[in-house]
Amino acid sequence: MDTMHVDLLVIGFGKGGKTLAARLGRLGRRVAVVEQSSQMYGGTCINVGCVPTKSLIFHAERRRPGDRPEDTFREAVAGTDSLTTMLRAANFENLDTLDTVTVITGRARFLDAQSVEVTGGTDRMVVTAGTIVVNTGAEPVFPDVPGLRDSAYTRTSTDLIRGTDLPSRLVVLGAGYLGLEFAGMYQGFGSEVTVLEAGPRVMPREDGDVADAVVRILEDEGVTFVTGAQVTGVTDEDGHATVHYRVGGEERTAAGDGVLVATGRRPATAGLGLEAAGVRTTASGAIEVDEHLRSSQPHIYAVGDVNGGPQFTYISLDDSRIVADHILGSGERTTADRVAVPYTVFTTPALSRVGLSERQARDRGHEVRIAAKPVAKIASMPRAKIVGETRGLMKFVIDAATDQVLGAALLSVDSQELINTVALAIRHGVTAGELRDAVYTHPSSTEAFNEVLASS
Repeated sequence: MDTMHVDLLVIGFGKGGKTLAARLGRLGRRVAVVEQSSQMYGGTCINVGCVPTKSLIFHAERRRPGDRPEDTFREAVAGTDSLTTMLRAANFENLDTLDTVTVITGRARFLDAQSVEVTGGTDRMVVTAGTIVVNTGAEPVFPDVPGLRDSAYTRTSTDLIRGTDLPSRLVVLGAGYLGLEFAGMYQGFGSEVTVLEAGPRVMPREDGDVADAVVRILEDEGVTFVTGAQVTGVTDEDGHATVHYRVGGEERTAAGDGVLVATGRRPATAGLGLEAAGVRTTASGAIEVDEHLRSSQPHIYAVGDVNGGPQFTYISLDDSRIVADHILGSGERTTADRVAVPYTVFTTPALSRVGLSERQARDRGHEVRIAAKPVAKIASMPRAKIVGETRGLMKFVIDAATDQVLGAALLSVDSQELINTVALAIRHGVTAGELRDAVYTHPSSTEAFNEVLASS
C-alpha cells in the first residue's frame, strides 16, 4: 500500500478545490487532489452543470422552425461534448503541470482526522495532510415515489445532457430553477414538456409578477405546468413511462419517454467517512462549517455545495478565497462579507435577480417604491428589438427614503450581465438616481436603466 504526505489534500476537483490547489501548488506547497472520476476533472460546472446546460440552451434557442429536432439535438450534444472535453483536459493540465500537485483518481474515505484512504479498483493508498479541504459537491435528490428509481425512463439532469436521443415527451418533476431551465431547453429542441410542481406556485421565492412573467413565456413556448401535483407513482408502459399524480383529489397521469427528476440536490457526503474524522454534519448531510468554512475539525474545511451554502460555482470560488485567506493571509475574510450576491435562471430570456424582492423588502419594514416596465415597452432599449427578444420585464425595488436600490429582478436579454452592474451598485451604495442618470453605451441593454428607473 502506497502512502503520501502533503501539505494540502483536496477531495473533489470542483471550482473551490481546484483553485486552492493551484494557488498553493504555485507557492511550492505539496498538494494532492482526489477525484473519483476522470470524467469530472474540473468539477460539476464544466462537466455536467453550468457549461453543458448553457451550451445546450444556446443551441436550442437557435433551432430554426424547419430544422429536424432530432438532428439539431444530436449536433448540439456533440458540440457540447467537444466543449466539455476540451475544458476538462485544460483543467487537468492546469494542475498536472505543477510539479508540486498530484492528481489522484479514486474514491476518498477518511480513516481519521489526518488520514484519507483512496481506492480505485484494486489499488489502495493513504494520504495524510496537515490541511484537508472537502469539495465533493452535491447530488440529485430522488423523492420517495413508487417506481421512480426503477423506471427505465427516469433521468437526472446529467443523464439527459449526455444522452443523444431527444425525448419526444418529457415530464419534469419539480419547477425549481433546474426544472425550468430544462423545460425551456427541451421545449426549444422540440420535446413536448409537462412540468409537475408539488407546491401551489412556480418560483415561490420570486415576486408574483416576476414568476408569472416567466411562466407565461414558457407556456407561450408550449410548456405545460401543473401546480399542486402530488406524484404518487411511476409505471413503465410499452415504450414510455406513465407518471401518476393527484391534484386536489383528482387522479391524473402524464406520459413521457423521459422523466426528469428536478426536485433538488443535497450535499454529497455519503461514503466519505466523516464520522471517523470527527467531522459534524447537518440534518441535510452538509458539512457543518463556521464563517471561515472550518468544520468541527479546524484543519478540515468544506467549500462549495458540500457545506450547505448556495449552490453556485461562483460561491465555491469565493469559498476558496476565504480558505486561502485563512491559510495564507490575515484570516479576516468570512462568509459574512458577501453582500448582494446575484443569481440567474437561464430560461429564455434569462431571469436574473439580486438583493431583496418586493415582498421581502416590505416584510422587513422598508417603505419602497417600485420601478418596473415590460421590456417590449422600453423605448431606450433597442438592443432587445435588434436581437428579436422583447419578452420579459425589468423591476427595481428602491428604498423610498434613501433612494438605495434594495433589489432587482431582470427578465430580459443580457440579464445575466446586467445583474452584475446592479449588484455592484448595491454593494457600493450607488443610488437608483445615479444608475438612472449614468451614461451607457448604445445600443446596449444597460441603457434600459435610464428609462426603467425614471418610471418609479
